[in-house]
Amino acid sequence: MLKVRPLLSALVNHTLTLKTKGGLYRLCSMMSEASKDEHTAKLRKRASEENEDSAERVQAAKRIKAEGENTEDEKKYPKKKVVLLLAYSGKGYYGMQRNPGTSQFRTIEDDLVTALVKSGCIPENHADDMKKMSFQRCARTDKGVSAAGQVVSLKVRLIEDIIEKINEHLPPQIRVLGFKRVTQGFNSKNNCDARTYSYMLPTVAFSPKDYDTGNIAAFRLDSETLQKVNRLFAFYKGTHNFHNFTSQKAPNDPSARRYITEMSCGEPFICSNSEFAVITVRGQSFMLHQIRKMIGLVIAVVKGYAKEEVIQRSWGQEKVDVPKAPGLGLVLERVHFDRYNKRFGGDGLHERLEWDREEEAIKAFKEAHIYPTIVETECQEGSMVSWMSTLPIHDFEATATGTQDNKDQKQDNADGGNDSD
Repeated sequence: MLKVRPLLSALVNHTLTLKTKGGLYRLCSMMSEASKDEHTAKLRKRASEENEDSAERVQAAKRIKAEGENTEDEKKYPKKKVVLLLAYSGKGYYGMQRNPGTSQFRTIEDDLVTALVKSGCIPENHADDMKKMSFQRCARTDKGVSAAGQVVSLKVRLIEDIIEKINEHLPPQIRVLGFKRVTQGFNSKNNCDARTYSYMLPTVAFSPKDYDTGNIAAFRLDSETLQKVNRLFAFYKGTHNFHNFTSQKAPNDPSARRYITEMSCGEPFICSNSEFAVITVRGQSFMLHQIRKMIGLVIAVVKGYAKEEVIQRSWGQEKVDVPKAPGLGLVLERVHFDRYNKRFGGDGLHERLEWDREEEAIKAFKEAHIYPTIVETECQEGSMVSWMSTLPIHDFEATATGTQDNKDQKQDNADGGNDSD
């Protein structure tokens, strides 16, 4: 009996030991599995981090490469201040200047900046902020107004065949005709001393008010009327207060005083069976619609709707109702840099800002794109004849009310709100 108990005790102890070992085994197995899961998670995390690091390294490499390419471009094509001579037909465009936030109103500068980017003259990331390229234009031509000698200044990469490459990306009605290096501080607007515009119109505009405008092709301007037209235009020469020749300008606003050096109408000529003439005006600067109103008032006097004295009266303090001729025939002919040429033109380092060598190209562009557009549009749409029919509603004797000024302001806003013709 005594021997059996130790055997039973040993058997029980052995069984307990086996059970304990089994539990330990299962526990170890569970711990092993957890350890494996934890290890796997660590591996996955490490792989993810390595992938992220790799992606960052790739992006960094791309940035370094791009920066390197930009650096190479800068070394190969350094940015320099230049001026570009532009010619364009303004039909279908809402003026020269870009209007941020109104992309539906296409401007000349919209197409020009796009061409500058595509040609490689300026970085793409500067296209939305051309101040970074020190961009400036000489004149902010209005909706529909054309130019034969517009000048813009900016910094560009001096790529080979720069004019040809820019023109490759421009529509035919916009051309870069000239290119010159200028001083780093040059600003095409601030350095411009004067601007010359032309205005092409059918001579029927100077016909008597009882003339049948249904047959504009039959009208011919006589020499006596042409002399009267030029005598009236001569009144504008000198410095005058042109507050009545734009909108929202007070009579005592110093900016309304403008200096005119030349204004005259040339000999008439036949084009598409109708007679046309070109008016030339040169001044230091012009306000929005000023030239069109100067011409509109003279037409009203010649046709007999207003007396000559209205011109001098318009420079006084009272508000005068001045009609605004259509914008179709207005062309920016050239801009003048007399002071710049005098200071830098003979220093042996910089070219004079004159375009004698480009005269033939300017003439060819006008004959191909500007004059035909003006003549064809006038013959098809009759903008001058339609405008002439509104002259009787103007009261040139009484002081104008604010109504017409408000109408002008609404039209100005629709045209883009530029500060000059």
